Amino acid sequence: MRAESTPGLVPHGEFEAHALWFTAPRTAEFRPESAPSPGAGEVRVRATASALSQGTEMLVYRGEVPADLPLDLPTLAGSFGFPIKYGYATVGRVLDAGASVEDLVPGDLVFVHHPHQDVFVVPAAMPVRLSDELDPLLGLFVANLETAVNVVHDTPLRLGETALVFGQGVVGLLVAQLLRLAGAGRVLVVDPLKKRRDLACDVGVDEALEPGEDLPERVLETTAGRGADVAVEVSGSGAALQAAIEAVAVEGTVVAASWYGAKPVALSLGGHFHRGRVRLQSSQVGRMSPDLGSRWDHARRTETVLGLLPRLRLKELISHRFPFEEAPEAYRLVDERPGEAVQVILTYDEL
Repeated sequence: MRAESTPGLVPHGEFEAHALWFTAPRTAEFRPESAPSPGAGEVRVRATASALSQGTEMLVYRGEVPADLPLDLPTLAGSFGFPIKYGYATVGRVLDAGASVEDLVPGDLVFVHHPHQDVFVVPAAMPVRLSDELDPLLGLFVANLETAVNVVHDTPLRLGETALVFGQGVVGLLVAQLLRLAGAGRVLVVDPLKKRRDLACDVGVDEALEPGEDLPERVLETTAGRGADVAVEVSGSGAALQAAIEAVAVEGTVVAASWYGAKPVALSLGGHFHRGRVRLQSSQVGRMSPDLGSRWDHARRTETVLGLLPRLRLKELISHRFPFEEAPEAYRLVDERPGEAVQVILTYDEL
């Protein structure tokens, strides 16, 4: 049943809000924002929690994105040349709605592709309403699950085949679980961090491997000499992309899902890649697989993601919680001690 109202969510005109901005490489600070009463077709949302991305968001935080790259979400502000208000995974409650808004009411639990900010106003078409029965923290995985679903759609896996995933950050852990649901006979993962390898085993992969020069041989041993049928690189490491190419079977496919920002990547394409007729496929969340164009759109993908939230092992992926006011410390943790963190979240209330 939908909540028509929630105690403590009574609007009081314009709100003085606060948002997190990156003002220089590795520098995060708070700035005041305005959250006025919503106009026609708008809603005002109070954040409950937001999630940090260890991939794209950390590239932005470190200043490793081309400064002239256009922003790709209407809720972002500034530029990649700094300062920039960035982030894309927030869960909150609707405070109030403007005229002509029919699908959202005060108290509704929603996910919004919005930067880290305590109160904000967005068009009513942007929030994704979540089930009242859902743990709000699980809603934070909507954005990364959209990416993971796209990656799996771009991966030509057949029932019973072996999938190999490089990188066990949040997206890699989600991709590994989805490949299992998609029919993989075995799911192998590669990550240099023991904590992440152990977590991958906890959520259901068959084997977690360390990277190294002998990795292709180890993959051959565990696949009866064939190599992996498909490999997904979601680690952000050029070395991992090369290792994925070397570890797939003849005529296998490597899906490159990482975004490298301004970092160059060098690949050796004269050996197994060429003679083994390995296919290299890019995957990006903003575009659906053209092979699915007649049947899938963003709305269907969102519906699929909402159905997956209660089915996957997600709560185990949350490694750290920081109060919103301690957000700069959260970024320093992820930047300086990535081995300690998986999914880091910011909390805005009693969570």
